[in-house]
Amino acid sequence: MPEPAGPSVRGEILLVEDRDSLRQMLRLALEVAGHRVLEASDEPGAVQMLQRHRPALVLTDLKLPRGDGFGVLRAAKACDPQMPVVLLTAYGAVPDVVRAMREGALDFLAKPVDPDHLRLIVGRALAERRLATENLLLKEELGRRRGVPEIVGDHEAIRAALASLRRAATSDTTVLLTGESGTGKELFARALHALSERRDGPFVAVNCAAIPGTLLESELFGHERGAFTGAITRRPGRFEIAHGGTLFLDEVGELPLALQPKVLRALQEQTFDRLGGTVPVQVDVRVVAATNRDLRAMVSDGRFRDDLYYRINVLSIDVPPLRERREDIPVLIDFFLKKHTRNTSRLIRGLTPDARKVMLDYAWPGNVRQLESAIERAILLAEADYITVEDLPLEARQETRPVAEGAGFKLPAEGVNFEDVERNLILQAMERTDYNITKAAKLLGLTFRTLQYRLEKFGIKRPERHGARDEEEEEDSAEE
Repeated sequence: MPEPAGPSVRGEILLVEDRDSLRQMLRLALEVAGHRVLEASDEPGAVQMLQRHRPALVLTDLKLPRGDGFGVLRAAKACDPQMPVVLLTAYGAVPDVVRAMREGALDFLAKPVDPDHLRLIVGRALAERRLATENLLLKEELGRRRGVPEIVGDHEAIRAALASLRRAATSDTTVLLTGESGTGKELFARALHALSERRDGPFVAVNCAAIPGTLLESELFGHERGAFTGAITRRPGRFEIAHGGTLFLDEVGELPLALQPKVLRALQEQTFDRLGGTVPVQVDVRVVAATNRDLRAMVSDGRFRDDLYYRINVLSIDVPPLRERREDIPVLIDFFLKKHTRNTSRLIRGLTPDARKVMLDYAWPGNVRQLESAIERAILLAEADYITVEDLPLEARQETRPVAEGAGFKLPAEGVNFEDVERNLILQAMERTDYNITKAAKLLGLTFRTLQYRLEKFGIKRPERHGARDEEEEEDSAEE
């Protein structure tokens, strides 16, 4: 049988087999087809090879003198979840083959191995890998050309959010993005703009929490010359700059109450007055807002106008936290590795299996933003071409535990009220820490702001005797 032709089926292959004679025969059969072959005789040797190289495919026997093919399979997937692994197995080992396929093996070959069949299976596996890589590169290039940010993840919650995003992109309706800090709300807003009919217009982002309330009105609506001390020229605001495009109001819950009526008018009438101005300015702007706070609770407390809330909440899209889509963590790790090594001279092939396990076990309270920061930092610190546990942030190394730790709780047959369970856990944490939000947040694996939001959501307030600590805790939380 002729070997598969073309460069798309050539590649570096890791061959793991303990019998020297069989390994030599398989290596020669692969080299005849133009492949470069790396060799190992057991699982530890294979792991070393995987850490030093990035083979295009792994061919491994299931039975090895030290370790086994399942360990090699797991190590290969830890280095690269997309790496194809083909198994060599004795005739009739059906249960082992089924188990390995469930764990991610691509295919298997029964011994004794026919060289032509070997070349066919390997060539097909490498061709599929090459095609998948080319498709991914084409998708990325198309995204860059169209300006659509790539949102990584295949979890059901992310798919639902993206489906809502695509529907919203077909209209000019105002969209409210909700979710914890670091989940990627601005990325969603940029994607919404890029997919909409306004893609050729400007995308203008304003972080309402980062600008003092006294300056925010001028930032949003601009000012005329002489409107206040220092206003020596007319300056357009963000609403005006975003004309014909999209204005992203991040942390919209931080808008000062006194400024909210003017924002509401701009949304409803697409008209506003510059600070110090007398002539209304007409604009054509689509507004996307985002918040990590419970705006409904703020409306109830009188801290946010109900008419503005209903105006920005025409369509709401919830961006899920990372702990609710943990299946996406391996894909995100590989995406950020590629992103942050693309324009550097560093050659980082991946993470060691131990480092990848730490990343997978950590709770990531700072969500995708924290994960990306950890990868970027690890690339800078790594002394070898693989990121090790020591290159990871201290908090990830110290607090590696499954998110479901303590999941000895068993769901009663009659079910539970999840909000009651959440409220009870928060109360326990607050009482155990003497109502110290910073310490309670650490106990629960949350950020200070996230716990603060949940305290407001459930109406949990500190006893009066604790009130004096408020200012001190807010200062402590500033670093978060």
